[in-house]
Formats: sequence, C-alpha cells, structure tokens
Amino acid sequence: MSNAVKTGVYFCKNLNGHPDSIQLNELYAFAEGMEEVSHIWKAGDLDLLDHQKMAGVISTREINRIVLAGNSPGFIQPMFAKALAAAGLDPSQVTNVSFTEYNATRQKDTPLAEAILACAVLDVPFELAAIPDEVDVNPDTLVIGGGIAGIQAALEIANAGKKVYLLERTGTIGGHMAMFDKTFPTLDCAACILTPKMVEIGQHPNIELMTYCEVDGVNGSPGNFQVKVLKKARRVNLATCIGCGICTEKCPAKAPSEFDNGTTLRKSIYIPFPQAVPNKYLIDADSCTYVKNGKCGVCVKFCPVENCINLDEKDETVDIDVGNIIVATGFQTFDPKRAEQYNYGTLPNVVTSLEFERLVNAAGPTGGLIKFREQDKKGNWIFTEEAGEPKSVAIIHCIGSRDHNYNKYCSRVCCMYSLKLAHLVKEKIPNAEVYEFYIDMRAFGKGYEEFSERIKEEGVHMIRGRTARVEEKDGQLMVRSEDIYEERILETKVDMVVLSVGLEAREDAGGVASMLGIEQGEEGWFTENNYLTEPTSTFSGGITIAGACQGPKDIPDTVAQASAAASRVLQTILRGKIRLGIKDLPPEKIIENARQISPLKMEVES
Repeated sequence: MSNAVKTGVYFCKNLNGHPDSIQLNELYAFAEGMEEVSHIWKAGDLDLLDHQKMAGVISTREINRIVLAGNSPGFIQPMFAKALAAAGLDPSQVTNVSFTEYNATRQKDTPLAEAILACAVLDVPFELAAIPDEVDVNPDTLVIGGGIAGIQAALEIANAGKKVYLLERTGTIGGHMAMFDKTFPTLDCAACILTPKMVEIGQHPNIELMTYCEVDGVNGSPGNFQVKVLKKARRVNLATCIGCGICTEKCPAKAPSEFDNGTTLRKSIYIPFPQAVPNKYLIDADSCTYVKNGKCGVCVKFCPVENCINLDEKDETVDIDVGNIIVATGFQTFDPKRAEQYNYGTLPNVVTSLEFERLVNAAGPTGGLIKFREQDKKGNWIFTEEAGEPKSVAIIHCIGSRDHNYNKYCSRVCCMYSLKLAHLVKEKIPNAEVYEFYIDMRAFGKGYEEFSERIKEEGVHMIRGRTARVEEKDGQLMVRSEDIYEERILETKVDMVVLSVGLEAREDAGGVASMLGIEQGEEGWFTENNYLTEPTSTFSGGITIAGACQGPKDIPDTVAQASAAASRVLQTILRGKIRLGIKDLPPEKIIENARQISPLKMEVES
C-alpha cells in the first residue's frame, strides 16, 4: 500500500452565489490537475447526509485527507469527519479553506483562489506562502478627477516636491464645486475658494494637467503602473490659443451648456466657464457643423493664430508611468425624470437643485437673477434675464434618496444645500414665500444646526413630511405633501419647484473599478479597505480613493479625505518602496513557495 497523502477536495455550493463569483470550472480543473488531489466533489453533487456512501468513495479513491473549499465551509466538517472515521481513517484530517477570508470572491480573483486552494491541499498556511515582496516605487503619481478632491490631492503631493499627473475627462478642472455660488454653512463664495487652487494647479511646475482625457487602460502593479491615457481631440492647440474669443463669436452652431446644466446655450467652440483652467477653447464634436458634415470652418477662417485650430484632429493615446494612483472621480446627481410624480421635464419650472445653483450664481445664465424658464425662438427651454420672477418657491428634499424605489441611503448634503438655496431666494427676492419640504433635517456638521435655525428665522416655511406629487393647477405648480406635525395633507401652490436631487455613483464607475481592480459596494460607490480605519485605501495596492467617489460627502469631508489620500501616497514615495498586497503577488509564486515548505511528501508504491 502507498503511504502517500491523497487529498479529496469538496467544493461548497455557496461558491456559486453570484453571477460574478469565482469561476468554478477553472477551480475544478486546477484541483484535478494537482498530483496531491485524488478526487474532487463538485458543488452540489454529494449527499452530505449519507456518510457511509461518502466513506465508500474515500476508501475507493484511497483518500486520507479532506479539504473543504468554500466561503464558509466549517459546518460541513462534522459530516466528513464522520465519513473518515467510517472508512477507518483519522477523523481530524479535515481542513477548511475560505476564499472570503482573503477577499477572493469574484471572477477576476479565480487565480488567487487557486493559490489559496493549493496551499490548503499542500497543508501550508496561506500566510506563510504568500510572502509580500517589496518593490521600488516610481515617485510620480496619477490623480484621476479634477474636482475639489483631485485638486486638493494633487496640490498636496506637488507641494511636497513630487510629480503629479492630474487627469480630467472634461475641458476644465473644478468639478461640481465650480458650479456653486455659495458654500454652506458659512455662505462663502465658492469661486473665491476654488479658483485660486485651480490657478495654482495650472501654474504648478510639478503638475502636468491633462484635461479632456480619460484613462484607457492600466497595467503593472503597485509602485509601477503603466497607464494608457486617451487624449480626446480638443481641436484647439492649447499652446498657441490666446483665448481672444473671436472663434466663439463667429461660430454659428449652438448646444446646451454642460456647465450650466442645460439651462442655457453655448457655442460649439467654447470655454466651459470664464474661470476655466486651462482657460483655452475646445470644440464639441457632437454639435460642430464641420465635424458632423464637413461644412463650415468659420472658426479657422477668423482665428488670428495660424494653425491653432485643427478641425480634423483625431483622438490619440499616450502612455505614462506612475507609482501610485488616486481615484477622485466624484459623483453624478439623481435624474428626477425617473421619479415621474414630480413632472420634471414636463413642467418647465420644476428644476433640479444643480440647475438652480446656476440660476442663483452671478456668473450663471441670468447673472444671478431668479427667473422663470422660458422657450426661445427655436423651442429650447432656457433661463434668460428677460423672463419673469417667481414670487414663491418650493424646495423638496430627498429626491432619489432615502427612497426604496431608487436609493435607500441618505445623500448627506441635500438638507444643507437646500437650506442654502432657500437663503439665496430670500436674499434675492425678499418678499418671496419659500417652502422647505423635508423628511428629516440632517444637520450633522460643524455649524450646520445653527445654519438651520438661521434659515427658519429668515421666514422660510419648514414642512416636515413626504411629498407625493407636483402638478400644474390654475397656472401655478401645486405641491401635494403631508405635514407630520399638523397631521394633515397639504396642497401648496407655488411659482417654482426646486428638486433637491441626491448623489449617485457615476455611470462609468463600474468601468473604472474594473480597469483599476477596485471594489464597489451595492450602491456603486468605490469600496475602501476599512471604513473606520482605512477610508482612503482600497484592496488594490497602490490605488487610493478620495472624495465623493467613495460615497456622498460635503466639501470639508472631501478635502480632508483628499489630503489623507495624498499623505498615504507620500508615505510610499518617501520610503521609496512599497509592500505588495496579497492580490498583487503572482499566484504561481505563492504555489511555488507552498510546495517548497509543504510537510507532505508524495510517496510512490514500490
């Protein structure tokens, strides 16, 4: 008889619990290919209650050791121990291996799961075989996202003397904060805080600003990433454009302004907003007459700088090498068209909070005047200074948030920015009636409760309860809601309704997560290593997260997390080396290490 250790591997059913679970067929084939494995039981093909039948298989296959592979296989151990005893073998020879313990649960983690399984078969603790290597760190850093989080992180690292690539998918940095008029609770000018940082980014010798660019691929490992960047055709030379504005003056084509959230029109060749960085023009290919059908070219004709505009420019890719990546891609707002009861998109003066932010902004479409939305001669619904002024405004909280039909979570910022908007209405139209329809007032931050009390003292009507519907009635907008305190149903007529939309993970977050190898939670936000102790690090070494891409947060929390992410990156840069995480180790190297230290010796019958 042979004295060789022959292992049987049982795969638990719970490995198949998710469409993106570990590839079981690959795991089966891997186990069958190991010389130490005598037999495998595939998930679901064994009657665990018939230990005598199990004992028969164990005897036939000369199995003398069992490995239970699964996400939580411990409850099966007594059944196999009983089967081993029935076969006359040592019932203690049952080993559990959990893939969840090492966060190897997705399809992309299958190679890691194979290494974990191999260690169990070879009777080697995974931690002894998965010895982290230390590698030299490229001191350059890529920051993805040019909002306030990306700006803060980039400046922290650059001011420490290290090179930063700041990549932004649109034509300018600034993000959502650049759209705001005031910040809460201090009512400071948002642009006064943000634009000096934007200018510093544009002029910093250690920052290479890459606007109108996207990440197209990432290879390598922590400390040494190779990043492929897609440079979208701007069609205007950044180096030679003098920003004179003649091109946009002559351009005949128009399109809704993204920066103004579609509340006004801009030309096809444009600067996103007056304080944009870089403060240079770009061409929107989707609305440019020449790009669409080869006609026009007026901008080229009138441009005073020769060869500054190239209407035939194509997208290109460039490669950059970095040691660390900070993801600060931000959020998107909930689309209220999904909540049909509010009639957004049907009733022109039902507007989103972000549209209203532009309306009250001095640099917005009406110069900061609160005006009705009206149709222009071509049928576009836009804000203009010539329109009438509302005398009553309703602000409805929690649109798309705290709602089981959409997003169950609280978006954290909506209560406070809604109060800020109410203040701005009272400031600009003192006699206006302003109503805040809210579920609960979440005034959690420093100075927030005091700000809430201030708004009440300004005469804003606070109505607690859910809002059921917004519809048109007698030439006005009628808001149907409950009033919890008065225990009644209200029908409130107003001239304008502002929908305080919640925050959501960006639509492209899944693609970014897949490309970078980082995890997402149920709602789509990027997942951190540990919410309490490691809120900026991810399960992928060398990649950190900052700002609202991790979850809803206000500007102070965003800035604080961005600085923390930069600090974590600087630690690795200054140390010069980075320790690879388990997921960054080659699985074949782990298996090789396990074989070298395995206590099991294969013996062949003589």
